[in-house]
Amino acid sequence: MKSKKVIIIGAGLAGSLLSTYMAKRGIETEVYEARGDMRKEKMSAGRSINLALSNRGIRALKEVDMHEYMLKEAVPMYGRLIHSIEGETKMLPYSGREGEYINSVSRGGLNIALIDEADKYPESTFHFNQKCLEFDCTTGEVLLENTETGETRSVSGSTVIATDGAGSAVRKAMFSSRCVSRFNFQQKFLEHGYKEISIPPKSEFVGELPKLPEKAQGEFLLEKNVLHIWARHQFMMIALPNFDGSFTCTLFLAFEGENGFESLKDKESLMKFFKTNFADAIPLMPDLVEEFFTNPTGNLGTIKCYPWHVGGKSLLLGDSAHAIVPFYGQGMNASFEDCRVFNEILDKHGTDWEKVFEEYSKQRKRNTDAIADLALENFYEMRDAVADPVFVKKRELEMKLEQTFPDYFSKYSLVTFRDEIPYYDAQKRGNSQNDVLMNICENVDDVSEIDLNEVVKQVKTIF
Repeated sequence: MKSKKVIIIGAGLAGSLLSTYMAKRGIETEVYEARGDMRKEKMSAGRSINLALSNRGIRALKEVDMHEYMLKEAVPMYGRLIHSIEGETKMLPYSGREGEYINSVSRGGLNIALIDEADKYPESTFHFNQKCLEFDCTTGEVLLENTETGETRSVSGSTVIATDGAGSAVRKAMFSSRCVSRFNFQQKFLEHGYKEISIPPKSEFVGELPKLPEKAQGEFLLEKNVLHIWARHQFMMIALPNFDGSFTCTLFLAFEGENGFESLKDKESLMKFFKTNFADAIPLMPDLVEEFFTNPTGNLGTIKCYPWHVGGKSLLLGDSAHAIVPFYGQGMNASFEDCRVFNEILDKHGTDWEKVFEEYSKQRKRNTDAIADLALENFYEMRDAVADPVFVKKRELEMKLEQTFPDYFSKYSLVTFRDEIPYYDAQKRGNSQNDVLMNICENVDDVSEIDLNEVVKQVKTIF
């Protein structure tokens, strides 16, 4: 007899949070994860890319009483600190309003906390080392392989929800099956990849400490409460603070070409590249060479697809439906918002899965497409525009507008801090505002000379 439990494929951030949402409703879930239990295993190096937890994600965590716990383990970031090639720095605040900031959190730490929370409920059960091989959309059965023994088995429930990430096995099955007619799928990779490097906390630094910035404090070798960016037009490096005083640095380079990963083949070429482009960071990275040649090089891509469901039998949620590049810091926040919206729709339709999946898909599709496009736009902004004088003036003008007018919000604020505004609306409104402000800033030398009231009038004419 078929179980009435919900099968969740993937115990990552979205799957573990979704299981908690379901359990709080009394809905039983069986969560199957291909990896081992991360609470018992050492995290693999080089694949974390620290997460920026902001209002949309916090709102979802608040609904399951997890927000206070996670924010205690987070490091607030109030803006971008831009490092010039000469070693000078310039702060670009995220918002002109007090109390608006994003939070740097550990992906692994957050995932473990979410699994622990879901595990508190008897309705939520996790099964690790269970890889999804196939999904049969006619029967609703999932074929699983035990990654330790090689044994296979089939499981089924009232429905299957896939939160198994960008490489989703369930999505691949939907794409290749006859159950979904006209399944649209788009995957686009950047020519750039990423490599993680670390800056250790002060107490773990090997050798004599280098000269530190004035605002470095405690265990931190750099200023603590900012996102550090070394923008070099065709490539860049960022650093996010960790709770223990370390920084997770991510180097984004093209795979090919003069300043690409393929050109950095040995210690000599790597150090020459860093001395030319990131000289101020070298003294802070005692393990640079070892980490660069040991840690994997990751791909950066966007996935869009539709439809997300097969009747009431299965649903794609989170990265399995809409993987995005990490440059707006919204990948996790978007997936958490998926879970929150899904939970709201359950209020309307209960466990009538076909109705739930249909409404959820229609509501989320254009919003996840919007944040995917915004993330790509922000890649070029972070890499190129933050070093552009007109862009810097535009950000200064935005700060003044936000400080002066309570109802003015920059595009970044609309996306990051206004969780009641859908991504689609934030994109449309934010891009229109940006066009107006950039045109104004191209024709002035000093932002203080700009009539703020006149700017607001111009902005309001486009809505």
